[in-house]
Amino acid sequence: MLRKLVPYFSVAVMMACVAGSAFAMQEGGADQAVVRHTWFDLFKSTGLVGILLVITSMIGTALLIQFLVTMSEAKLENHAVLAEVENLLSQGQVDEAYQIATEDKSYSSRLIAGALARSFGGFEETKKGLDETAIVEGFRLNSKVSYLSLVGNIGPLLGLLGTVTGMISSFQVIEGKKSPTPGDMAKGVYESLVNTTIGLFIAIVFLTAYFFMKNKVSDVTLRVNSAVGEMLARTMSPEAQQGAQK
Repeated sequence: MLRKLVPYFSVAVMMACVAGSAFAMQEGGADQAVVRHTWFDLFKSTGLVGILLVITSMIGTALLIQFLVTMSEAKLENHAVLAEVENLLSQGQVDEAYQIATEDKSYSSRLIAGALARSFGGFEETKKGLDETAIVEGFRLNSKVSYLSLVGNIGPLLGLLGTVTGMISSFQVIEGKKSPTPGDMAKGVYESLVNTTIGLFIAIVFLTAYFFMKNKVSDVTLRVNSAVGEMLARTMSPEAQQGAQK
């Protein structure tokens, strides 16, 4: 149960950090004045890079929600189709079972279709078809999940870009003044640090979500592979065929 809550908790942490408030202190002569800035005030100093970071986080959040919905065990393994195919195979209706499997787009149905496509060569060829299809379909699922890793790696790179552009802005301000003060550099420093912070949070959230989803997909696909393999063994193995003839 705790593992299922990890992605939701990660997204909540990111949203809380974006929606929260931050504080900055600025010295002024002998007296110290505390200047409070909301996070939105600081975000306005991030410029174009900040907008790109927000877009990146929105894309990552949309992908994470999509994967949580579509890559659950209930979605990957269609129990109704699996039971119907098993019933048809137990009656020797391989073509009908193959037709039903090809009409469904779930992971388990794709495995069945790939296995039955090789059924003309006997049970051993059917198992080879299952193994080959499992490799292809597993790679397809993991390639989708890898987009979360892409988002997690782009985040800190964009943050680093914002750091560089912020420092450039600060130096441009300093260059144009004879006696620059820390306040003159503040906007560029804010741009650097806020972009870096947002980029790091994006990396933490979505790389964590990526490893969670990768492990989840591996676990679910292994169980589905086993379930389909056992079903085929019960209905198409030489032992099962001999039992059906008695």
